[in-house]
Amino acid sequence: MFHLFYDRFLRWPMIVRILMFALTLIFAFGLTIHFVEPKTFPTIFDGVWWAVITTATVGYGDLYPVTFAGRLIGIILILSGAGVLSAYFVALAGVTATRQNAFLEGKAAFTGEKQMVIIGWNERARKVIQQLLELKQRQPIVLVDETLEANPYPYDNVYFIKGKPYQDEILKKTNIEAAEAVLITSDQHKTETEADMGAILTLIAVKGLSPDAYCIVEIQTADQVVNAKRAGADEVIQANTQASFVMLNSLISNGMSDTLLSLLNQQQKNHLDFIPVKPKWRNMTVKDLSRKLQKERKILIGVQSEDETIINPPLNYTITNEKQLFVVLEKEK
Repeated sequence: MFHLFYDRFLRWPMIVRILMFALTLIFAFGLTIHFVEPKTFPTIFDGVWWAVITTATVGYGDLYPVTFAGRLIGIILILSGAGVLSAYFVALAGVTATRQNAFLEGKAAFTGEKQMVIIGWNERARKVIQQLLELKQRQPIVLVDETLEANPYPYDNVYFIKGKPYQDEILKKTNIEAAEAVLITSDQHKTETEADMGAILTLIAVKGLSPDAYCIVEIQTADQVVNAKRAGADEVIQANTQASFVMLNSLISNGMSDTLLSLLNQQQKNHLDFIPVKPKWRNMTVKDLSRKLQKERKILIGVQSEDETIINPPLNYTITNEKQLFVVLEKEK
């Protein structure tokens, strides 16, 4: 938790970081002088007020320590505020600027966990990241790309790693072992075959470092789908095949593409999703379960087992070992 806060802290504007440190120092000295000389500084606010005036070297003279210990604290505060503190701020500014540039330029490693790793920068990756941010997902997003010069989302919950995604040293910077899911997109700068080979090579590298990571791979050519699955892909997105199916359905049934996009959009009120099968639903027929789900504003479309997904199962089909239900559900408010 601390390293996540520290990473966030380093992303804040420099003036904010310096101000926070100065306020912490002033409050600490104000609190200390209040306990050392409670008669001269009857409240904590009086102590903080004196610390502010002393640090700023204004010296109103309305409050000042009278004991040896109090004056010693005042000397330390003056030295800290006017001397050591100034030197520290200069050093902090230099280190922080270097660290912040490393974050922006993708040179710093990500040290969090349960992150979404997205490999490759293109329009599809941009839309995925934008949707995740708009859905207000709390988990961090790590973007890996070798063509970007800087983080496209420097002030959001997006971390950028610059480099070739199939190299171990780059993947280790994403803390790939702790990733919740990995999305490997197709390289838009290469031919379809070359892009597929690169995606599979990256997949092999990811699985080599984190065998349990859930990997989704975008493949352009149908011939390479089998190879992607052999390499350990948990899910393969056949970009060209899916696009051609949408086009065909739009030709046959006009307006189908807009409807499909609406159902696939997680931001829409009603959208497609999977829900786990509850124990109490076991041994129920599709007919009975559909009626039950409709009361919860869910429309049953299919059932998913380990081997396949059955769309529009018969009404007398019995739910037994299925893991998930494919439904249209209403977004929770």
